[in-house]
Amino acid sequence: MEFDKEFLGKLLEQAMENSRLRQNFDLRTSSADTSQRMLNALQPQTEVPIHRHEKTSETVICLVGKLEEIIYEEVNEYVHEATSCCDDVIRQKSFKEVSRQILSPAEGKFGIQIPAGAWHTINVIEPSVIFEAKDGAYRRDD
Repeated sequence: MEFDKEFLGKLLEQAMENSRLRQNFDLRTSSADTSQRMLNALQPQTEVPIHRHEKTSETVICLVGKLEEIIYEEVNEYVHEATSCCDDVIRQKSFKEVSRQILSPAEGKFGIQIPAGAWHTINVIEPSVIFEAKDGAYRRDD
């Protein structure tokens, strides 16, 4: 299979028609392949929640388009719950941005390696297609 301009263009069209504004293409060659390798076509305004992969790093290479890969650190704050009869202390989790990396082949910025456990998301600036790879089979909690 060849991944040429026409193929990537069709994948971007499918992403535009998808309510999530993204479309992936699985690159595994058999059900015995437990890696995660895919092309992911992304349109601006797609929403990818801040997430992490606790046990695997993630390689992201931008083939076309332009996007930002945003890395966060988890911040825990402890606050008194004023409405509680017992003045309970609750933990609130939030995220603090620590880096932002532009991926754009036109600018010579092709990819990023996201360490295992790093919280991250993307901001799609132009319609983009990325190659993503992670170790192991997909698990919802990973």
